This record gives sequence, structure tokens and C-alpha cells, in this order.
Amino acid sequence: MKTEIVRIDEENIDIDVIERAGRIIKEGGLVAFPTETVYGLGGDALNSASSEKIYAAKGRPSDNPLIVHIAGMNALPFIVKEVPKAAYRLAERYWPGPLTMIFHKADSVPAKTTGGLETVAVRMPSNKVAKAFIEAAGGYVAAPSANRSGRPSPTVAKYVIEDLDGRVDMIIDGGQASIGLESTIIDLTEEKPMILRPGYVTEEMLAAAIGDVETDRSIIDAACDKAPKAPGMKYRHYAPKGNLTIVEGQAEKVVSYINAHIGKLREECGGVGEKADGVRTGVIATDETAVLYQADSVKSVGGRRDAEEIARHLFRILREFDDEGVQVIYAEGFEQQGVGAAIMNRLLKAAGHQVICVDDKTD
Repeated sequence: MKTEIVRIDEENIDIDVIERAGRIIKEGGLVAFPTETVYGLGGDALNSASSEKIYAAKGRPSDNPLIVHIAGMNALPFIVKEVPKAAYRLAERYWPGPLTMIFHKADSVPAKTTGGLETVAVRMPSNKVAKAFIEAAGGYVAAPSANRSGRPSPTVAKYVIEDLDGRVDMIIDGGQASIGLESTIIDLTEEKPMILRPGYVTEEMLAAAIGDVETDRSIIDAACDKAPKAPGMKYRHYAPKGNLTIVEGQAEKVVSYINAHIGKLREECGGVGEKADGVRTGVIATDETAVLYQADSVKSVGGRRDAEEIARHLFRILREFDDEGVQVIYAEGFEQQGVGAAIMNRLLKAAGHQVICVDDKTD
């Protein structure tokens, strides 16, 4: 398959491109498109064959549900059995935006789109290109992140092309995603609303709109074997090619631990860098600590106190390590408050829950 790649400006949208992309979806094809969170891989949410194509293009397990993207509240009643009051309150504050809500699905949504579940995940993105595209495509676009399954989600089109060129009909390059992490997912089918994936819309923000909410323990439980009700719950996600370990604790101890282990790797492998036989190492640091590390590649995700900046840069940095052939990666841990909970959720998934707490060590 030859993939058409087109550049589009969110502030000056080329309607011809959007209409062409919409026709591709209506005809059963696939289009990768920008959103404010990450790039999405879109197909017709009401067409089982389109959903099957999405799973195939990504190499994604077919029991991992897709999110249905809509452009307006008037689209919601056709795909859900009922819209609870909590959904209206959340939509008033956070739609369009980086929030996905789970409802009991209507018969119009095929089981292939929902991973066989009787629930459906729905989001209304705020990105202007995404909104125009969804409307042109008929109003219901199923779209996971536009990457090969398990890889870090793409926040720029370069990495969409790297993963999906030749697998989809069109890739719309809309520039850098403004948020950089996938949407928050909240399940409204439970007695008490439950967060299934943390994101930019935090637990505190959700509680302010609808009262008490719970967080699903499988978000942080590596051993959980529940059937996934939302994307990213069951399978390892966001993983770079190199082996990633998170190191938590006091900053000085974290730096000392990581540098010591990088030093040991160099001794064991007989060198460092592209001109040696050693393992290339990388560190995900912050502005405050980046100069202290001795790895081959040290990348700052931003200031430690700026969680939004960290979220915006995280996936791009994981991809850059892949570009550089980094084989062993260490990442500093972050506070699991607010957006920090989403950052750590993604890091834990990417690391396969490999975490070292240096405050607990005596050596």
C-alpha cells in the first residue's frame, strides 16, 4: 500500500485534504491524524472491517478496545444506550478535550470496535484538524494511537510515518501534539465512576465536576489479569527498544545509583559509544539533574515542577533513544500527583514495572 502523507495547518485547514481523508474512512480505509494528546489511527467506528484493519496495521491484540472519536454531543446518543448526568457535567467542563468516557454501548457499535465488550469508550478531541476530519468521515472515528502496538505513542508525524508508512492510506501531519500523553479514561458504567487511565484531566479535576471517583488498581498492578475495559490496561505499552528502569528516591541517591550502574556496564562491556563494543546508555533526567549524569545520551524532559512540560516531551524522548540505538535506559521517578500520575503510569508501562527505590538500599 502506498501511503499519502500530507501536511496541514490547524489554523488554516485545507478542506480538500480533510474531505479526501473523510472519503477514505467512509470507504473503509485508514487515516492517521493529529489530536491534542497524541496522533490517532482512524477508521470507521461503525464498520467491523475497519476496526479489524486498525488492529492489523498496529499489530494490536483484538481484545484491546478502541476509542470512538466524535465531533459533537449530538453524536453521542446514537452510540450509547444512555448518557448519565455525570457525563453531561464532565462534557461541560472537559469536552472537547483530553477526556475519554466509557458508556454502555448501543447496538450500532460493532463488537470489533469495543474488543468484544458491551461498553464503548468515547472522546471528543479539541484539535481543530481532528474535529474537521471526524465530521468529514461521518462523525464516528475509531482511533487508538498511531503507532505499532507496544511502541511509544507518536506526538509528531515523523514517528507515525516510521511505524505506519505502507500500512495506512493517509497520514495527516499536523505538527507537534500540544499535550503529549493519551487522554484520561473514566468509566461511567460503574456504581462509582472509575479512572481506568490517568491523563491530563486529573482525578482532582474529575472529582470537582462529579464528586467522588475511584482509580482502578490495575493501573499500577503489574500482575493484574483483568480483561481490559480501556486501552492500555492489560498490555505493555509505550516501550522503547532499550531496556528501561525507573529509579526513585532522593535526587542525590538516584544520580549516584544510575551513574554507578552505567559505570559497571562500561567495565563489563569493554567500552562505550558507537566506536566501542559497549552498550549505549541513556538517562531520562530533568533540567535540575541532567548535567550530573554520565550516560551516552542524557535527555531532560523539563523542569521537575512542570508536569505538563514533562508529559509533552516524554514519548518523543523515548523515540529519540530508539533513533540513537540506546540499549539501556534509566529514568528518574516523579511524584504521582495530578498530571504526575499519568506520567508515572506511562513510565511504569514502558518499563514493564521495573522500579528501583534507592531510599530502601543500604549499599
